[in-house]
Amino acid sequence: MKVDDAKGTAARWDAGDAGCGYLAMELAKALSTVAAGQRVEVISRSEGAPIDIAAWCSITSHSLISENHPCYVICKKGESHV
Repeated sequence: MKVDDAKGTAARWDAGDAGCGYLAMELAKALSTVAAGQRVEVISRSEGAPIDIAAWCSITSHSLISENHPCYVICKKGESHV
């Protein structure tokens, strides 16, 4: 997967209006496509996204690097291999 140098992200996923349960499952899939230490940009227009994404990151130990609804950047946990 090509890294977007302008944003420092390895992948981008548009979750649309997906809510809590679907959002959580798909976040896991999105992060499974990148190596530890890489970042994924997530676009989520769900009203609950600010709470849902922060809680999911806390529970899974991934890092929420930035949040400016509807844009979020998550860093996959683990040692960097990039």
